[in-house]
Amino acid sequence: MTAIALAAYAKSGETVPALVLDDQLFDCAAALAAGARGDASWASAGWLALLADWDTKRAALKTFIDDVRALAHTGKLAPVSDGIAALTSPYRPERIFCAASNFIEHANEMGTVLAAKADSKPYMFLKLKNAVIGPNDAIRMPPETAQLDWEVELAAVIGRRARRVSVETAMDHVAGYAVVNDVTARDLNKRTDYPFKFDWFQGKAHDTFAPFGPWIVPAWEIADPQALHMQLVVNGASMQDDSTANMIWTLREQIAYLSTIVTLEPGDVIATGTPTGVGASRGIFLKVGDIVTASVEGIGAITNHVIADVA
Repeated sequence: MTAIALAAYAKSGETVPALVLDDQLFDCAAALAAGARGDASWASAGWLALLADWDTKRAALKTFIDDVRALAHTGKLAPVSDGIAALTSPYRPERIFCAASNFIEHANEMGTVLAAKADSKPYMFLKLKNAVIGPNDAIRMPPETAQLDWEVELAAVIGRRARRVSVETAMDHVAGYAVVNDVTARDLNKRTDYPFKFDWFQGKAHDTFAPFGPWIVPAWEIADPQALHMQLVVNGASMQDDSTANMIWTLREQIAYLSTIVTLEPGDVIATGTPTGVGASRGIFLKVGDIVTASVEGIGAITNHVIADVA
């Protein structure tokens, strides 16, 4: 787990915001009621309301964190006893911008021939809100696929609007980090009935194809997002094991590039690409009953199980 993170969990049939501190989960509403200074919307509207005004409320969040820690230390605020098991996605982003072929070894394993970086630019595609699920939720395997695959990725959460920003200032727009599993139906990612070779929408945009979480770690907690260990495990066996240091396009380069096309809004997520070790290169694919855990150093892990997608 992590020292500080913004989370959400299921409580009495609703999803409510919570704060992770030193391996324990604290309900935000309970913390405010116990005397922690903070914005009441964090207990009702949730963390998306904070992200929408990240620059002005970041200092207040740090005060809230200090107050929660003090209240817990003095016994005035108890952690949620079963909250970790009830974690949901911290919020459901409307847009997840995903980087394709952003690790050389992954491009090689997929047979993708890349131009030199000097002659290229990031290749991005989009996942939407329908794909987002949280820790412990089920990945629904569509009956149309026999090649369901995994992709662990570092996710960056935008906290300040970005339009045509420079590479040098791009990181000023990041509020925090999470983990994404870019689930992909490899056999649906290709088309032969059109002259267009790939169908990223059909292969990657299904419901439940973007496990996201387990929470948001504030950017100030991560010294260098380009130096984080990443791993993905299927049924206890390690499949992917690499570092964000090996990205072709860094996060700051991806932000700068995306901002020339679309205005990035608070709450948008950038999934920064996956390393080598996907199932397609091994001839191994997910099946109903499998357990998948994607993790990034300093952030945490999301675990999901695979079920059949039925009406």
